[in-house]
Amino acid sequence: MIYLDNAATSWPKPERVYETLGSFLRDSGANPGRSGHRMAASAAGAIDRTRNRLAALFNAPEPERVIFCFNATDALNLAIKGALIAGDHAISTVMEHNSVRRPLKAMEKHGVATTKVAADAEGFVSVDDVRDALRPNTRLIAITHASNVNGALQPIADIGQVAREHGAFLLVDAAQTAGTVPIDMAELGIDLMAIPGHKALMGPPGTGALLIGERVDVDELNTVREGGTGGNSEEDVQPPQLPARYEAGTHNTVGIAALGAALDYLADIGFEEAGRHELEMTWRLVEGLTGGTGITILNPSDPEQHVAVVSIVVDGWEPAEFGTTLDSAFEIACRTGLHCAPEACQALGAFPRGTIRLSPGYWTTPDEIDQAVHAIRELAHAPLEMTS
Repeated sequence: MIYLDNAATSWPKPERVYETLGSFLRDSGANPGRSGHRMAASAAGAIDRTRNRLAALFNAPEPERVIFCFNATDALNLAIKGALIAGDHAISTVMEHNSVRRPLKAMEKHGVATTKVAADAEGFVSVDDVRDALRPNTRLIAITHASNVNGALQPIADIGQVAREHGAFLLVDAAQTAGTVPIDMAELGIDLMAIPGHKALMGPPGTGALLIGERVDVDELNTVREGGTGGNSEEDVQPPQLPARYEAGTHNTVGIAALGAALDYLADIGFEEAGRHELEMTWRLVEGLTGGTGITILNPSDPEQHVAVVSIVVDGWEPAEFGTTLDSAFEIACRTGLHCAPEACQALGAFPRGTIRLSPGYWTTPDEIDQAVHAIRELAHAPLEMTS
């Protein structure tokens, strides 16, 4: 299989990730923080190591401000529902994933007002439009770092400056950039950042984190779940200390340990190298498809302004049928549809059918890209009615 669905989840994983998934439960399968024996300490140590690595990678203020979650969606829910209360105003954009759209919509039922900023034809958001959307009660600006539909990179640093000047928090959905684009939370003015462990960071599914910047006090981010933390058991309220305040219940220890193994691998090869390779494969893909009969590429025209996500539409084809045919006839895996971002597809002129999304990863080879280009160009000359 030629796997071009890395924007959904990266595959394959580094060998040491598989090894950790296979061995961790045998050797360190106890509950961290709940017991004093060696196996529990080993599990706790694996969590601490991964937490420390993530804090260093993204320049979080301290490791305790890395909160482990089930995935980036879980992290976004904690950030949005924890930061907003009745009477607050939040700004987002039409380029957001449902993991931002839906929690914000849910908060409207609790007295939170929201505003969505438009995007241009290439998927970019204007900083001036964000500034114009501010209200005196604006509490949160929530924005994706890069679109999961066409990869457009947003001006996070400039939007972070706008948020600071106004006294609002900036929440960044880094689902498509964590591990492939350098991110310094302090430098970019990010107050809250949601990351998945299973995409460019090469960890397993079921892992993610919310990183909390230094401007956010724990009193300003409410909990969304309470429960056991292994300490303060005599109290009937969640302890205020980080990270326990937001990490109730048993951790996904095996997943977090495997994410740590993936981070070790990426550190060995170099995060910059991994990102560079993904972009090179993306540029090769775009170049190969450019000018193809019946193929429309929806990515930004500047290759430096998007990540390793390429969306196309093909004349005469429904995206879903095109993707199925790529899989069955050429063994090429891609993603089709609205990608949980309907308004982004609308902004790019691909609503309601969506797009055919191809997303190279670190393991993608030039030969695989060339085979994919050949297959797509071949199918573009044989629309659905001719192949059915």
